[in-house]
Amino acid sequence: MRADQIDVAQYQALLKEKIAETEAGFSSLAMPQANVVESPESGYRLRAEFRVWHQDDDSFYIMFDPQTKEKYRVDHYIPGSTLINELMEAVREAFLPNEILRRKLYQVDFLTTLSGEALVSLIYHKPLDAHWVAEATELKEQLNEKFNLNLIGRARKQKINIDQDHVTEVFNVNGRDLSYKQIENTFTQPNGIINKAMLGWAHQISQTLSGDLLELYCGNGNFSLALADCFDHVIATEIAKPSVKAAVENIANNGITNVTIGQASAEDFAAAYFDGKSVKSLKDIELSDYNFSIILVDPPRAGLDQKATELVQKFDNILYISCNPETLKTNLETITQTHQVMDFTLFDQFPYTHHIESGVWLKRKGS
Repeated sequence: MRADQIDVAQYQALLKEKIAETEAGFSSLAMPQANVVESPESGYRLRAEFRVWHQDDDSFYIMFDPQTKEKYRVDHYIPGSTLINELMEAVREAFLPNEILRRKLYQVDFLTTLSGEALVSLIYHKPLDAHWVAEATELKEQLNEKFNLNLIGRARKQKINIDQDHVTEVFNVNGRDLSYKQIENTFTQPNGIINKAMLGWAHQISQTLSGDLLELYCGNGNFSLALADCFDHVIATEIAKPSVKAAVENIANNGITNVTIGQASAEDFAAAYFDGKSVKSLKDIELSDYNFSIILVDPPRAGLDQKATELVQKFDNILYISCNPETLKTNLETITQTHQVMDFTLFDQFPYTHHIESGVWLKRKGS
């Protein structure tokens, strides 16, 4: 659906239809009744990107129709946070009369937080020079009279930070405020309200467990930090270097001492866990020292491969966060041979689309 054609009055009907389709997809499995966590009807996206279209003396944001691929103008972005919409207007008003900032401006990316910080990336089809830096610095100072904002300039083989390239998000989980460094161009959950709900869901389940937690695909430590107080130790892995760096900083910034991050793919971890393979980034982690009672996985849309599926079945408890019901179903067809689904919760991370986030808690049969 085009962003400018969203009718918030249709939200409940569209969500009901999406839930029914999702549940029908799992009808062949022994699944409990799904719990549903709704999104706000508008203002739910904390990040967005827009192409910039130049036409005579005007320049404005555009998006593309997902069906026809035709461009359409966007002056107000219904899914975007209030902060994104305010910044869209303020940034455009600033670059429109400024030839240095406007010329060959190709795209503008916005990253915002529930805590009120923002990061704006201006992307160009031209080299950025000292004149651009001077104008961008003045723009940042101008915008900071109203916003808590940082600015980045990008061009081919160039990245210029007008201060810093990240924002800090704060989520309250079970009465604790946790801060998360979110770096430009790294993955963050787009719907902050829903992400907070997912952290609360995982924490509520984890409070009933004990021992140590293993997490794969940990990103910037989104779940690792939130669940740390439920377990003796948390071992978490992530393949992307910027996310690993952010996770390590987030652990330190929150004063958490029982979480260890290793840079490794799920495949490498499985090889180390199953076969004792030496993985350089995990060499300081003696896996046999840990009493893992639960594994948490939040894989990409492709889901778990065979080795990772075999790995999760080694654990008594599994928390599986999925952004793709189809690959989740495929994985569950194998995992439910050994485990029973205890909780199935659907999080409407992406309103007005067919996409939905799922949270599944599985427990080993007979345990």
